[in-house]
Amino acid sequence: MDRKIGIDLSRHIYEMQREHPAATGELTGILNQIAFASKIVHREVSKAGLVEILGLTGDKNVQGEDVQKLDDFANQVFLNILGKSGHFCVMATEEENGPVCIPDGYGRGHYCIALDPLDGSSNIDVNVSIGSIFAIHRKVSEGEDGTEKDMLQPGRKLVAAGYIVYGSSTMLVLSTGNGVHGFTLDPSVGEFLRSHTDIRIPEKGKIYSINEGNYPYWSTGVREYIDFLKQKDKESGRPYAARYIGSMVADIHRTLLKGGIFMYPADSKDPKKPQGKLRLLYECAPMAFLCEQAGGKASTGHGPVLDVEPTGLHQRVPFFAGSAHEVDRLEEFIRKYDRK
Repeated sequence: MDRKIGIDLSRHIYEMQREHPAATGELTGILNQIAFASKIVHREVSKAGLVEILGLTGDKNVQGEDVQKLDDFANQVFLNILGKSGHFCVMATEEENGPVCIPDGYGRGHYCIALDPLDGSSNIDVNVSIGSIFAIHRKVSEGEDGTEKDMLQPGRKLVAAGYIVYGSSTMLVLSTGNGVHGFTLDPSVGEFLRSHTDIRIPEKGKIYSINEGNYPYWSTGVREYIDFLKQKDKESGRPYAARYIGSMVADIHRTLLKGGIFMYPADSKDPKKPQGKLRLLYECAPMAFLCEQAGGKASTGHGPVLDVEPTGLHQRVPFFAGSAHEVDRLEEFIRKYDRK
């Protein structure tokens, strides 16, 4: 825990920039704009139940899922603020079918961003922690405007990623490729202050996080691994404790700090989603980037998530992330029982 609570996000970014004299400052502006957008979402989340922001809009998103009012609000806030910042050439969110173009009259930058504006939206009405996730790549296409090509880059090429968790406190956790740091919003001054410096995932953990209601639909390897974690073995610290919130941001946040493993495997429950529920660009790649930067691992069960070559904006992949020891052992079970 960093006791220098006077260090805010802007100063932290400035300190990192001083270590890289060639930096243009554009990434600094991006992270400050993301922080600003998240403060607006935080304001509405903190008033949920007091204002007409709860419930469904009556629409469905590109995934065929019901859209929450707060989902729609967060999506519009991030797109409006970031799209007019002058830092991006193109954007994408899990709420939109295709790439989101920068509005006419606003400058284009050298970066693109993938967003999950409000992760865990099914928990909004019951006051469970929710969050926002972002992933930033450099522009690779030619011309001033960005294209889908800019978005379809593997996570290994990310320049920054992070999430904001709206819970008992609002925290921004991010990495620019030099470790993972956390900032807690102080409502009294309206600033994110550095509260967690160089977050490291414990190499081993005693917590597993998964929706066990889907157990019958998993592969043999995943089921055997879960059964293994439940077995009594004093030497290895088993059985593990089960903790599942159902909001990826909240579950990953706990895993980063406490260790263990978070899992969302492929399953046979929904033929339309054979690779599971989580999206590569908006959820898995940025969270994998953070886990690796914190000394952990993130896998599809057959290799690093960050090495997956995206084929579409809304591609889904199996996802296992957390302590390196736990992810390695999960992969051993999959190799033993499942064929690729």
